[in-house]
Amino acid sequence: MPTESRLADGVRLAVTTVTTLPLRTGRIDRGAAGTAMALAPAVGALLGAVLAAVLLLTAALAPPLVAAGVTVGLGALFTRGLHLDGLADTVDALGSYRRGAAALEIMKKPDVGPFGVVALVVVLLLQTATLAELAGRSWPAALAGVVAATAAGRLGVAVACRRGVPAARPEGLGALVAGTVGPVALVVGTAAVALLAVPAAPGRPWQGPLAVVAALAVAVGLLRHAVRRLGGITGDVLGATVEIVTTLVYLGLVLSG
Repeated sequence: MPTESRLADGVRLAVTTVTTLPLRTGRIDRGAAGTAMALAPAVGALLGAVLAAVLLLTAALAPPLVAAGVTVGLGALFTRGLHLDGLADTVDALGSYRRGAAALEIMKKPDVGPFGVVALVVVLLLQTATLAELAGRSWPAALAGVVAATAAGRLGVAVACRRGVPAARPEGLGALVAGTVGPVALVVGTAAVALLAVPAAPGRPWQGPLAVVAALAVAVGLLRHAVRRLGGITGDVLGATVEIVTTLVYLGLVLSG
């Protein structure tokens, strides 16, 4: 496949996977999937810019907490709630203490168990509270914070799809994207997202990049646990990674000491 065609297919797949933007899908194979997962942080940064604009504009008309709630709600809408669904399913499976096929079967169920409900509540509350704090910062800092956190969540997906990480099932999104992202893409993506985070904490240029790296480190640990319990990654695990990394970056940006 020509490089230009693979890049175009990868861009379309990245956009349609990460957002609800209606684009015509191109060729979907592992080559395009690898390109899509490597480009996911860039798509996340664009989505973050939109969410930052929503946060700042709404904060000019309403209290910061209201603006944060609206932003979190629209973020879920723009992604069809798939990442939140993946978070709930993954936490339910891991919380069951079952392994392999038995745990994967729990993830297939349409209902949400108590572990999943708690995970959703905690993540949504933390995202709303931290966004409310970011809304009170200067607009460049708020913009950098939301863009960096949203991009970092999608960088977490690239980390989950790095070479050597297997898929839990022979079919589905996990099987398509598992092991498709090489080390160069991960290094470039991490450096780019860390750079985006530098202005997010005024007076502390190191705090944003540190929050990004720390969140990704936690994600690597959680992914290893998921692979041990499930046998590999699934689409739900990727969604959970997005929400966990995004939330941890937001949390790291508002911590003071």
